[in-house]
Amino acid sequence: MDSILKIEHLVKTFGTNEVLKDIDFSVSKGEVISIIGSSGSGKSTLLRCINMLEEATGGKILYHGKNVLDKQIDEDQYRTKVGMVFQSFNLFNNYNVLDNCTIGQTHVLKRGKEEAKAKAVDYLNKVGMGQYINAKPRQLSGGQKQRVAIARALAMDPEVLLFDEPTSALDPEMVGEVLDVMKDLAKSGMTMLVVTHEMAFARDISSRVIFMSDGKIEEDGTPQQIFQSPKSERTKDFLSRFSG
Repeated sequence: MDSILKIEHLVKTFGTNEVLKDIDFSVSKGEVISIIGSSGSGKSTLLRCINMLEEATGGKILYHGKNVLDKQIDEDQYRTKVGMVFQSFNLFNNYNVLDNCTIGQTHVLKRGKEEAKAKAVDYLNKVGMGQYINAKPRQLSGGQKQRVAIARALAMDPEVLLFDEPTSALDPEMVGEVLDVMKDLAKSGMTMLVVTHEMAFARDISSRVIFMSDGKIEEDGTPQQIFQSPKSERTKDFLSRFSG
């Protein structure tokens, strides 16, 4: 399978603190990869480096074979293809839901207003937020905001969607509505890279699970391998806290 993304020897340091240590893995079309691990293991930093929100210290991030860390890449164009859904939604509070989902399309993709609106409405309907197009973010629950954020990312026609702990800022009763949208996306064949603490999602929905520990990939395998017969003691220890 051709890789959409290939991460090679990726390193990230903050001062003297090496947060990512020689990370290697690839992402193929249609894969749903869950990245799990304790807080501070480097999971979110990895996503932020892939999305170029953090500058990698070393290594390569290849998108269809082209290293995006080369300075001549257009970051905005790259980010339309490798979209990101954040823990804290990152919606524009002064825009309504519809405008939140069209502004990137018109500014970055240079789509016409009508086409952008049609695409936004289509995805807002898909995530169950079609009736809220005129609402401002402050009028929405956390789960609703996150579903709008997912629709906004999808409206850019990404090849890969990165999710950075998309449910961790939500009240427990709202987690399900966001996970349901993500499950539907996974079923539709969307390529997804998900940093998550939702072990049931990682186990049941992913095609692959990566367990990170101390800035390194400790283990990478199918959900069955990772959850039923992990090789590493660190993986076993981490999962034992979630079992039962």
